[in-house]
Amino acid sequence: MSINVVEKIDAFVTVKHALVSVSDKGGLDTFVPQLLEINPGLKFFSTGGTYNRLKEILGDRAETCLTQVSAYTGQPETQGGLVKTLDFKIYLGLLTETYNDAHQADLKRTGSVPIDMVVVNLYPFKETISQPDVTVEQARGNIDIGGPCMIRAAAKNFIRVAPVVDPADYGRIVSELRAHDGRLPLDLRFRLAGKAFAHTAVYDRAIADFLADRSIEDVRGCYRK
Repeated sequence: MSINVVEKIDAFVTVKHALVSVSDKGGLDTFVPQLLEINPGLKFFSTGGTYNRLKEILGDRAETCLTQVSAYTGQPETQGGLVKTLDFKIYLGLLTETYNDAHQADLKRTGSVPIDMVVVNLYPFKETISQPDVTVEQARGNIDIGGPCMIRAAAKNFIRVAPVVDPADYGRIVSELRAHDGRLPLDLRFRLAGKAFAHTAVYDRAIADFLADRSIEDVRGCYRK
């Protein structure tokens, strides 16, 4: 397999497209308007409950700057939100490189856009398994798939994308954007990437530990056979 080697990147990246899909919606009511104030042309993509929350926050502005992921991809969300963001257009937007002609051709061919920021936090797995008498099925239902995939893709491509997994970072991101005319510097994108991979590692460790601590009888007891 040939691995593409990147030799040119931008020290600062303007945030033009952001994908927001969070379980913890705290801080969005401040963060999202601030992002739009700094970059008035910013476009948001979102899903499910986060989309509805952003519509409330943005009010009349939502018509021009907010798009449901299903409308962008052309694929409706499956029952219960099982599949929302696992789509070729989303991952092109996350993984493409600015100075790669083939990547840019793929964006044009598919009508995709580069996504510059991903604001994602995950289904509350640890909170779920901390409940007394939690079942394997309840835990299984709170294993996030799309969220970790987006976080990892954005973090891998920190040369162009900012992965944001912690609402505590919203203030610093806004400060950096204001200091650099709506652009995010490489050093911040790099630090956010490290934090993002740590976040998914802890998440996966919690799942692995929970499953290792359960017997097959715990599993069989959840389902009709």
